[in-house]
Amino acid sequence: MSTLSVARRSQWPVWLCWLAMVLDGFDLVVLGTVIPTLIKTHELGFDAIGATYAATISLVGVGIGALFIAPLSDRMGRRRLLVACVAWFSLFTIAVVFAPNVAVFGIFRLLAGLGLGACLPAALAYMNDYAPAGTAGKSTTRTMTGYHVGAVATAFLAILVVPDWRIMFVVGGVAGFALVPLLWFRLPETLPPAHAQAAHAQTVSAEHVSAEPEPATDGSAAAARGSQASFRDLTRKPYPLVALGIAVASFMGLLLVYGLNTWLPQLMASAGYTVSAGLVLLLVLNVGAVVGLIVAGILADKHGTKKIVLLWFGLSAVFLAVLSIRVQSELLLNAAVFVTGVFVFSSQVLVYAWVSQLFPARLRGTALGFAAGVGRFGAIMGPAVTGTLVAAGIAYPWGFYVFAAAAVLAAAALVAVPHAIAAAPTREAAVERS
Repeated sequence: MSTLSVARRSQWPVWLCWLAMVLDGFDLVVLGTVIPTLIKTHELGFDAIGATYAATISLVGVGIGALFIAPLSDRMGRRRLLVACVAWFSLFTIAVVFAPNVAVFGIFRLLAGLGLGACLPAALAYMNDYAPAGTAGKSTTRTMTGYHVGAVATAFLAILVVPDWRIMFVVGGVAGFALVPLLWFRLPETLPPAHAQAAHAQTVSAEHVSAEPEPATDGSAAAARGSQASFRDLTRKPYPLVALGIAVASFMGLLLVYGLNTWLPQLMASAGYTVSAGLVLLLVLNVGAVVGLIVAGILADKHGTKKIVLLWFGLSAVFLAVLSIRVQSELLLNAAVFVTGVFVFSSQVLVYAWVSQLFPARLRGTALGFAAGVGRFGAIMGPAVTGTLVAAGIAYPWGFYVFAAAAVLAAAALVAVPHAIAAAPTREAAVERS
């Protein structure tokens, strides 16, 4: 019996990868919840410059992890890398509690980011290895709901425990360590890349699962990894144009996610809304994100990922522009922010789903790492650009115009990407045809 067939009858991979994304969601907002306290108390020597340093270096770590560590899942296996990343992240999250100054605080956040950056691509690659045919969109978006559930849960935790900011990092680290043994003992290994590709070529529907190869031993896994994936593969036909489109879309997508999560309350305050209203709207935005992820996955599997991701980015641009108009009705304002959350955040996740469909199994982890890694630079740029607009006193309405333009650029970049691509024939296939 194959590992794949067992996984399809089990909910363990679904829930464990979802929980891994909850930890990633924790990282999305945890700094934002503790930085105001650190600046106010000047603990560890924090000031506005120190906070900017800590926030930026954290995202740099996540970007490096996505670009250079996530591709290892195509070589050493998804499960091993996922377990290692969660353990690594948890260790350095707890280490933050013992940081003596801002510099060390930032270094620990950088190191934690390495694990977090690789965690997301590895988890998504894992889920798409197991996804039944035709469900890649739903599998990806369902897994990524954990990302925003984690963000919302962390915000609630901060309300309860801040200004005792250290508890935030203790809880995040302990939760990660609690997940590690479950991942190790309950998460089956995916098929090695070469075997997974062979199974994909021979399998047309889920009914043919029994014809797939048996789980590989360490020896066969090593053999399967004889042709190791790397970023160089993305520069070879037929992938360069696809990689470029995905890179631009992912950059713009995460610029939107991090820009909005960081600055939405301030943008709303600049528009004349109260600070408390801005915080509520941030919560509403992320609730909309969860709903949007569920709907987007279903529609992508039914109508095609390209069609839905283009529609989603287009509607994101429209509703972001609408938010530049001051609304007197609190009900209408919350509805507009909710709908914006539905489209903005799931647009980026649909990019990940499409990557999983476009690239073969042996390149899936590498391609997802590339998309997430480039996107993290957008995550750095989003808060920086919006912060510049805030400092210049023109954040409202220009912040929303910038976000709308980013959504348009993402859609434009994806137009040239094909619905599907045929990989170049392998050496073995060429020999067989000769």
